[in-house]
This record gives sequence, structure tokens and C-alpha cells, in this order.
Amino acid sequence: MQDEILHRAFPAGLWDDPRLGRLPGIQPVAAGDWLRVDEAFAAQMRLRDQLIATRPREVIAELPGATPAVRETLERVLEALSALAGYRIGSGEVRRPDGRRVVLESARPLATLGRLCQEDFCILEKRGREHVLVAAVLCFPASWRLDEKLGRPLTAIHAPVAPYTDELARRVQRLFDGLRPERPLWRANLLEYDDPALFQPRSEHAPRRQASPRPAYLRSERQCLVKLPRTGAVVFSIHTHVIRRVDATATDLDALKRLAAG
Repeated sequence: MQDEILHRAFPAGLWDDPRLGRLPGIQPVAAGDWLRVDEAFAAQMRLRDQLIATRPREVIAELPGATPAVRETLERVLEALSALAGYRIGSGEVRRPDGRRVVLESARPLATLGRLCQEDFCILEKRGREHVLVAAVLCFPASWRLDEKLGRPLTAIHAPVAPYTDELARRVQRLFDGLRPERPLWRANLLEYDDPALFQPRSEHAPRRQASPRPAYLRSERQCLVKLPRTGAVVFSIHTHVIRRVDATATDLDALKRLAAG
């Protein structure tokens, strides 16, 4: 069983704009606000280090031909982290805010990415008419498995999610097609969980677990979309927050209702 790694509250202003409480709820990312360091940094990073070291096949995956996009993602992340307090970027290593040093391994860029910050990174490239998941480091899956989604288009990645209709899939693909490198976007989701564990892989073929009438935890992902200028790939980053339901505000609970209603 994983130790509980909880936030006291969701980030301030997460649901201030009513549009964020409806699918797809997309907003521009403010300058310098792509990657974040928060109160759970040290605990989340310890778990990420552990998962990458002991379960790499479950949290890291890459299709042939994806390496240029992965390397460009690493470059973009290092550039963003260089502006964040607590990071020291050297020629061959990064010192994180928790004091840990991460060697920049050119042969293992996804593993390096996964150990730099709290975000998970999914990298998509357009193959045919849809964007396909070509690489990822995913330490905190919310009830899905990386090995089942690699190489699949957006529609297949989201297939088990009830609110993800065909019309919404078309809207999201149009959104991906219209992304510009200078204008990253973000949205947030909000789900109820009985289990606060961050690492929750679950097969799409496994029976859906029946949740309790009032799950004790709320889980939200701050999801950002960043288009890479050189390869044209899209980086889908995920910053995960888990709080106790008793710590949720009235605004959080209202957003939960609106998102559930689609």
C-alpha cells in the first residue's frame, strides 16, 4: 500500500472561471506558469524516483521514431525549470528544490523527465487524421495503463471515459490542430476516489470498481497542452493533486457537480 500523499487544498483559483467547470474547460497558460512546485513536491518526487527505479516498464514507454520529440520535450522542460525558484540547472545535472540531484542522461530522456518535476508527460504526434500517444512517463495514472494506450489516438485513449463523446473528441482534435507553440493551454479535471494512491494503473478491460456513495478523496489533474516548435509534437503534462473530501471547498464541490454533468 502506498503512503498517503495529500494536498491540504486544491490550487487557489482553480475553479474561479466558470468555464473551467465544464468540458473541455480550456484556458491559456499564464506566462511562466506551465510547471509548478507545491507543498507535495518532496513526497511526490520520492515516489516518482521509486517508481522509475523499480517499475520502469509500467511508467515509461516510447514508440520507435519518438526520440526527437522526447528530446525536445526535455529541452523545453529544462528551460521552464530554469526560471523556477529552487532549481539549479547545470551542464550535466539538475538540482531539484528538495536537494536531490538528477543526472541528465541522454540515453534515458524519459526517465530523466520523470525525475525532474511533479508533472507526468505524455507526448503525442499526428499520425494520419489524429494525434497518437508516442511516448510518456506516467507515474501517477488515474485508472488507466500506459501500455494499453501507447500508439493509440486520442479517441481510444479516452474511450472508457463516459463524458468523452464523439463530438467532444472532434472538438479536442480541432483544439490539438490549432495549438501554437507560443500559446500553451490548460484545463483541470476533478474525480472522486476511495483510494488516495497516486499510482493507480487499471486495465480498460478490468471491471469498473463500484465507488462508495461518498468517496473520501477528490483527485484533480492540472493538464497542460504545449506544442513543440521543432517537431510539432504536443506535450500533455499532468500535475496531480489529491485532497480529503472534508477539506474541499464549496467551489470544489460545485465544480465536481458541473464536470460530472458534462
